[in-house]
Amino acid sequence: MKKRALFIGGTGTISTAVVKRLVNELNWEVWVLNRGNRPGVLPEEVRQITADINDEADVLSKLGDAHFDAVCEFIGFTVSQVERDYRLFAGRTSQYIYISSASAYHKPASGYVITEGTGLANPYWQYSRDKIACEEFLMKMYKENGFPVTIVRPSHTYDERNIPLGVHGKNGFWQVIRRMQEGKPVIIQGDGSSLWTLTWNADFAIGYTGLMGNRHAIGEAFQITSDETLTWDQIYETIADALGVELKAYHVSTDFLRAVGDKYGFDYTGSLLGDKSVSVVFDNAKLKRVVPDMRTNVRFDMGVRIALDYVLSHHEECCREDPEFDAWCDRVIEALEKAKAAV
Repeated sequence: MKKRALFIGGTGTISTAVVKRLVNELNWEVWVLNRGNRPGVLPEEVRQITADINDEADVLSKLGDAHFDAVCEFIGFTVSQVERDYRLFAGRTSQYIYISSASAYHKPASGYVITEGTGLANPYWQYSRDKIACEEFLMKMYKENGFPVTIVRPSHTYDERNIPLGVHGKNGFWQVIRRMQEGKPVIIQGDGSSLWTLTWNADFAIGYTGLMGNRHAIGEAFQITSDETLTWDQIYETIADALGVELKAYHVSTDFLRAVGDKYGFDYTGSLLGDKSVSVVFDNAKLKRVVPDMRTNVRFDMGVRIALDYVLSHHEECCREDPEFDAWCDRVIEALEKAKAAV
């Protein structure tokens, strides 16, 4: 008899890879509950339930008396949302897997090697503080009521539709790629030497699916990342190499980017100071003890070429122009060059 999983969300960067692995490789029965905005990205074997998860009565009527081996929450960002999930799924699932975030780890941590035992605290990003609060509620329900929770903390995970970057505008990565293609300088936070980890979504799915239905995962938290660590300069250089262009890196301090970016709606306090400007190296030993199959198959130099091939061949879908950010970059660089000349 097949194991059965319910995904809340299920069509995002991470969850799509997990669903595909479960259906195509592991023979799970997969249900996906969302608003039905991207039905075409999922295998046809998936049972799709179109509903607003906040309409609890409608959700319960559509699920009927189904019991799940795992309920996988990918779009829970606040305590009220996981409280809702507890009401919906307590007694209806053998495991509830909550996607938290590696940005929840203490900023800055006392050491750059991150384990699941690293403290959780992020004074710079509300998103991360909300994730911490969700974890605390769920673990309380596990300890007091036996709710079978597993916490998963991804870091920077990407797929063929995303090019990972540190500094970009409201419309995402494309304008930075365009600047590279045009031979313009691109802004990199700090001096480009801080360490970062990027994970291809199908590699993440190996670790995640290994936790599903795994009794050793109940009541535990796991981070799932690649074992490859790069500096931000190396990340941008790898992208430029894949594009066949010269990287013209322009390094700007995170404090300066916050001061001149946040007022334009570029959230560099949270996304940089609260996350990407801090060096991190992840120790995945705990995950590998529980999921011996966990491995990294796609290095960044491989993954970014897959992504660029897709992005450049799906321009309308993936490439959103951002003239406001482009002009902002030019102004920042011009102002800093004038400051250098004036000293």
